[in-house]
Amino acid sequence: MYQYSALDQQLVDERVEQFRDQTQRFLAGELSEEAFRPLRLMNGLYIQTHAPMLRVAIPYGLLASDQLRKLAHIARTYDRSFAHLTTRQNIQYNWLKLEDVPDVLEELSRVEMHAIQTSGNCIRNTTADHLAGVVADELDDPRPYCEIIRQWSTLHPEFSFLPRKFKIAVSGSAHDRAATQVHDIGIYLVNNPDQGIGFRILVGGGLGRTPVIGKVIRDFLPRHQLLSYLEAILRIYNQQGRRDNKYKARIKILVNALGIDTFRDLVEEEWLHLKDSGIDLGEAEIEAMRQFFQPFEYIADTGEGEQALARSCQDSPAFRIWYERNTQEHKAGAYRIVNVSVKAPGIAPGDLTDAQMDGVAALADNFSFGQVRVTHEQNLVLADVRKVDLHAVWKGLVALDLSTPNIGTLTDLICCPGLDYCSLANASSIPIAKQIGDRFDDLDYLYDLGDIKIKISGCMNACGHHHVGHIGILGVDKKGEEWYQITLGGSAEEDASLGKIIGPAVAKDQVAETIAKVLDVYIAVRQEEETFLQCVRRLGIAPFKEAAYA
Repeated sequence: MYQYSALDQQLVDERVEQFRDQTQRFLAGELSEEAFRPLRLMNGLYIQTHAPMLRVAIPYGLLASDQLRKLAHIARTYDRSFAHLTTRQNIQYNWLKLEDVPDVLEELSRVEMHAIQTSGNCIRNTTADHLAGVVADELDDPRPYCEIIRQWSTLHPEFSFLPRKFKIAVSGSAHDRAATQVHDIGIYLVNNPDQGIGFRILVGGGLGRTPVIGKVIRDFLPRHQLLSYLEAILRIYNQQGRRDNKYKARIKILVNALGIDTFRDLVEEEWLHLKDSGIDLGEAEIEAMRQFFQPFEYIADTGEGEQALARSCQDSPAFRIWYERNTQEHKAGAYRIVNVSVKAPGIAPGDLTDAQMDGVAALADNFSFGQVRVTHEQNLVLADVRKVDLHAVWKGLVALDLSTPNIGTLTDLICCPGLDYCSLANASSIPIAKQIGDRFDDLDYLYDLGDIKIKISGCMNACGHHHVGHIGILGVDKKGEEWYQITLGGSAEEDASLGKIIGPAVAKDQVAETIAKVLDVYIAVRQEEETFLQCVRRLGIAPFKEAAYA
C-alpha cells in the first residue's frame, strides 16, 4: 500500500492548519457563510440536517489497520461512536461539531489520511475494484494508476473549481466491480497485442438527474500517456462545461450536447499540446508506484486449508453457510477473500460502530496482512485470509455482528443516508432498507432468489446508485409525503444498463410488498439458472409492472 512521502505529509499537515485558521475565522464572524462554504467543501465538510458531516477519503478503498483504528477513535471521541461507509469507498461522520473538525483532520493526518477533495467541484476520490490484486481475472492491478491519478489531481490548480464535481474509476478485471461506466471518466485496463497494457477511456457517464452510460472516447491509450490525456479531457470540460445551471454542469451534459465525436476531436486537439509536454509517465515512474502494491508473500497451498475447512463445515452448519456466501476464490490457492457484511438485520446499511472498526482492524492484523478494503456495496473485505484461519475469522466476525451470510443477496442492499441525515433528500432510505430486511428475512428464500442488487436513493442525486440497481428505489416527495419509484433492469457492471421505471410511485409502507410481487413473477417464470437481471432483460418490465400494480 502507498506510503506518504515527506512532501505528501507536509501538504496534508499544512492543509489542516490552513483549514483550522479558516474555521476559527468563520466561528469568530470574520468569514461569511458564502466565503466559508467553498473552503469547507474542499475539505470534505457538509452542513447536513442535524450537524456537520465530514467525508474522509479512502483512496481506492484501501485501509491499513492503524488507519481503521484511527477512524474508530474519531467516531468514539468526536461523533456518536459510529461512521457510515459510502458507495465511493469513503467513510462519513454525521454528528461532528464544527469547532472539532480541524482536530479530526489533524488526527487523520497522523495516519496518512485526509478529507481533501471529497466534496466540492473538483476531482473526487479515485475509486477502483475492491478486489484489486487478489483475483485471477485481473489483467493488471489498477491501484498504482489510481494512486498516480490521486497525486496528479490533488489540489491541481487548474481543476480545483470545475463546473461540477468530477469522478474517476479504474478497473483492471474482465468483471467490472468499480461501476466504471457510470463515472465522468471510466478507465479500463486493456491489452494491445503490439503495445502491451494500456487503457480504454470512457467519458460522460454518471447518475443523478440525468443518468448516462459512459461513451468510449479512446479504445487504446498507452500507459505512459495517461495523465496528459486525462488533462486534455479536463481542460475541454473546464472550458466548455456549463456554469449557469448546476443541474446541467456535469461533463455528461457537455458530451451529449456536443456528441462524442465532436468532444473527442476537441480533446485530441488539446492533447496535441500536452502529450509531449513533460507530464507523461516514464516506465521507471510507473514501476516505482507498482512497488507499493506488490503481492504479499503468500504461503504455498499444501492442502492443509481444505482439510481444516472440511472439518469446520462439518462441525458447524452456520460456518459452512457463511463460508459459501461470504467468501470467494483468491488467486493464491491457500487463501480466500472474506467479504464482511455490514448489513446485519435492523442496522442501517454501511454503518460501522467504533467497536466493530477496532475489531476488524484486529482481525486484519492477525489474519490479513493488516489491510482492510471498503467496497462500493458499503461492505468491508479482508482480502488475504488463509483457509486454515477462516473459522477463527468467522468467530471474530460473529462476535462483532458482522457475519450475516447475505453477500450478493437481496438484503445486501445499497442505501444512502436519505432524509434521516441529508438536507438534500426528499425521502427516507434507511427505514426502507429496514422494511425490506424485515420482509425478506428467510435466508433460504434469499439464496433461492440468487444474485439481486437493490439500490436505494433518497433523492435524484442518486448517492445510492438506484439507476443501476437490478431493483432501484428512488424516494420522491408528493405534497409532503414520502413515495417511492421502482426501477428494474439496471446494472453497474461490465454489462452496464439503466433501470426502467415500472409505473407510478408507491406509498412508503408498500415498498417491500411491491418488491415481493415483482419477485413472485421472477420465481414463476424464470428459466433454469436464469438470474433476476437476465429474466428482466428477457421479458421486459411489462409482466413485473402488471403484478406490482394488480
